[in-house]
Amino acid sequence: YQVNKWDTEQFDFSKKLSDADYVGPTCQYCHMRGGHHNVQRASIVYTSMGMSMADRGAPLWKEKRDRWVSICDDCHSPRFARENLQAMDESVKDASLKYRETFKVAEDLLIDGVLDPMPKDLCPDWSGQHLWSLKIGAYHDGEAYGGKTGESG
Repeated sequence: YQVNKWDTEQFDFSKKLSDADYVGPTCQYCHMRGGHHNVQRASIVYTSMGMSMADRGAPLWKEKRDRWVSICDDCHSPRFARENLQAMDESVKDASLKYRETFKVAEDLLIDGVLDPMPKDLCPDWSGQHLWSLKIGAYHDGEAYGGKTGESG
């Protein structure tokens, strides 16, 4: 629960979720809704898989996004949930574009011979992890990942 904006001290995890009166949603509240164990049900974007530009109007995406809004509107208005979802999408999209621009600069410098290639005996490039962090920050308000308290939720 370390990537959310809520302090874990504010939660009594010894209580069942249905009996608790938490200050914000837990991972289970959104991702395991109603006891369902498919955590991807609440996932609305696959940034780490390079799909940040996916057509969110497509039927599969619309169903996922409507489900996402229905979770948020337990505490917020549907309008608030949809507007925040759109803002978070834009945040990830903007960050992904900047990431690609930066990666292109590094690639061009490598091609021009200004940078040395990575030695083959080093670990693989985990640049995709940075995109994962963008998703965490945007959709979970985790301050360690770029989110700010009060941005959403």
